[in-house]
Amino acid sequence: MQEIDLPDVLAEVTAAFLHYERALIANDLATLDQYFWESPLTVRYGMAENQYGSKAIAAFRRSRTPPDLTRDLLNTVITSFGRDFATASTEFRDRSGVATGRQSQVWVRTESGWRIVAAHVSRLTPG
Repeated sequence: MQEIDLPDVLAEVTAAFLHYERALIANDLATLDQYFWESPLTVRYGMAENQYGSKAIAAFRRSRTPPDLTRDLLNTVITSFGRDFATASTEFRDRSGVATGRQSQVWVRTESGWRIVAAHVSRLTPG
C-alpha cells in the first residue's frame, strides 16, 4: 500500500508550495517558471485562460501587467502519496476580503526537485 503523508515528503512539498506562493505574490517570474515542470504536457487553467505547456505558462505571465496578488490562504490541504507525488489545494482571499478563489496543484518529484505538472485557479467571488 502506498504511504500517505510521509512526514519528510510532506515537509518538502509544503516548503515548495510556500516558496511558490511567495514568488507569486512578488511576481518573481524566474522562480514561478522554475516550479512548473518544463514540458509541453504541463497544464495550467487560469482565471480566464488556459495554458498548455510550460512555455505557454511562462509566456502568459510575461504578457500581463502583474496584478496585486497579495492574499491570505485558507483551508490549505497538502497531501503526499508515496515519495514522488502530491496535491495542494487552497482557498484564497484578497486583503480587502472581497475576492475569494481557489487553487489546486499537482506536484511531482523530478530530477530537478518538486514541480507542478497541473494547476487550476478560479474565483468564487468577483474581485
